[in-house]
Amino acid sequence: MLIMTLESSCDETSAAIIKDGDTILSNAISSQIPIHRRFGGVVPELASRNHVLAINQVIDDALSAAGCTLQDLEGIGVTSGPGLMGSLLVGIETAKALAYALDIPCVGLNHLEGHLTAVLLQQPNYTTPTFPYIGLVASGGHSDLYLVRAMGDYTILGRTRDDAAGEAFDKVAKMLGLPYPGGVEIDRLAASGDPEAIAFPRPMWTRKNLDFSFAGLKTAVLTHLQQHGIPEGQQLSDLCASFQAAVVDVLVMKTIAAAKQQKVPRIILSGGVACNSMLRQRMQEQAHKKKLEVFLAPPSLCTDNAAMLGPAAYYKLKDSSGTGFSHFDLQASSSMAPGKDARQPVKGPHR
Repeated sequence: MLIMTLESSCDETSAAIIKDGDTILSNAISSQIPIHRRFGGVVPELASRNHVLAINQVIDDALSAAGCTLQDLEGIGVTSGPGLMGSLLVGIETAKALAYALDIPCVGLNHLEGHLTAVLLQQPNYTTPTFPYIGLVASGGHSDLYLVRAMGDYTILGRTRDDAAGEAFDKVAKMLGLPYPGGVEIDRLAASGDPEAIAFPRPMWTRKNLDFSFAGLKTAVLTHLQQHGIPEGQQLSDLCASFQAAVVDVLVMKTIAAAKQQKVPRIILSGGVACNSMLRQRMQEQAHKKKLEVFLAPPSLCTDNAAMLGPAAYYKLKDSSGTGFSHFDLQASSSMAPGKDARQPVKGPHR
């Protein structure tokens, strides 16, 4: 089955051509980073306007790179949520219009499901996991832990109670005067820093509850800057490394705790924060000590892109009957596993 997938949930406009749900024929991405960098973050109105300008071109680029035409497509999958409402609308209405004109099925897809199943795509020098596995989705908008039993079968084990990990990275970077996207800059500077230079707290340091909280850590960095000023040179690298280590320690500890609690021997990392070099290294090191397997998608499939939607699109489309788009609507804050919440309440202090 030849499928086109479209992604426009935030500030990347992307189209991909996927064969049989696991083979990437093309993955065209138009980034808006230069547009939003001067504002220090994504401006929703600008994002949606630029999706309108870019969507036709990325579709043409994806088709050209895959060596096919619109008439060769057998189905379309598009992100229908969660994300920015205006941005999502561009992808959804484009997908529905194409499906109607081509008389082929079209399905709405959950952005988080795309992140969770991107590791199932075939990639050179990368192995794919079998089910079940524990999935960590860490990005600018999400810090979630899922038990993935099969395609379409997900249970939420933990999620952020305030700031997501990527959001904390970007906000701390903005405090330090670093350019957007801040997570990339912090990772770069942290490479030459001392992660033990500053004793930042590890929020919600408990294995019993798998939720996350990064707002307090962000406040701890702000308090440090108010007391000592914005550092430069080696001290800036040390601060970045210390902050990064605090985030990574919590993500790694809770992900491994989830695997042990669920008696699942496999872990996958996904989302933009999964590009972080320290997170990738520490997760592999700690998982190896606990005799757990770790599966990492290449960084190009961790950040927002259309190819990551391939497995989910194929799963939904292969059982699709009839033609034209199915009945789905935009879900800006949709949950991927409604009714499947295995989280436990927090008891006592967050240590």
